[in-house]
Amino acid sequence: MKTDLEESSMKFTKMHGLGNDYVYVNCLKEHIENPPAAARFISDRHFGIGSDGLIMINPSKQADFEMEMYNADGSRGEMCGNGIRCVAKYVYDYGLTDKTSISVETLGGIKYLDLTVKDGKTELVRVNMGKPELFPERIPVLLEKPGDERMINAPILVDGQEYRITAVSMGNPHAVVYVDDVEGLDIETIGPKFENYKRFPNRINTEFVKVLDRHTAQMRVWERGSGETLACGTGACAVAVSCILNGLTEDSVTIKLLGGDLQIEWDREADIVYMTGPATVVFDGEIDITGGIK
Repeated sequence: MKTDLEESSMKFTKMHGLGNDYVYVNCLKEHIENPPAAARFISDRHFGIGSDGLIMINPSKQADFEMEMYNADGSRGEMCGNGIRCVAKYVYDYGLTDKTSISVETLGGIKYLDLTVKDGKTELVRVNMGKPELFPERIPVLLEKPGDERMINAPILVDGQEYRITAVSMGNPHAVVYVDDVEGLDIETIGPKFENYKRFPNRINTEFVKVLDRHTAQMRVWERGSGETLACGTGACAVAVSCILNGLTEDSVTIKLLGGDLQIEWDREADIVYMTGPATVVFDGEIDITGGIK
């Protein structure tokens, strides 16, 4: 039987995918009573552990594991490409499975992952991210003209300025915007305006992109509920799909994010997007979450 001290103590692992960092909890062993409140406390970089959110690794009846994720503001997230690579590394490296091909249940559907293992540790993870969703009502995006089937290079007025966006869901909603200067962009100002724009009923993740050549694109991302992050895996996939749809790149693209590079490939015949990238353990720890949860 656990003591009162042990009841309030939670074991965790801090991990990141290209700097997109989450706190991971093995909920096959641990229990979190109030995940949204726990996510807000844990994510606080001054009073908590510090992260872009909380990811709980749960048992699943439909797949090998379930990924239950929360953003830094406590809102539930459907899917995280960097996060799911870290889930794969965690379950293999920490002995929850010995399989190098696994399935993970998410709110954005079941994802299939292949692990590259060296000396007993996961080095790279290739994720079958599934089919990109382009129908606006399924992203969701409210159309200006009812009847439009897709939102590709479509004009949109945000904060009095016209932008052209391509809307894609990779299990969560994304708006891809092309800009001339990614590095000099005032993302702290424009990011929230896109996130909360009236035509995005579930809010939106926004990628600001500059195409460098036929095989390379550079991006920064404003994630709903978290703000700017160093990397977003689903966002990189959405950028690749957008670049290909707009005829700007080939079907295999290196996406350069603040935290590093991801390789994205869209098999258009099968209509499947693949993402390949690293996952890293930062440290393991234990925290009393009762004092910080309000």
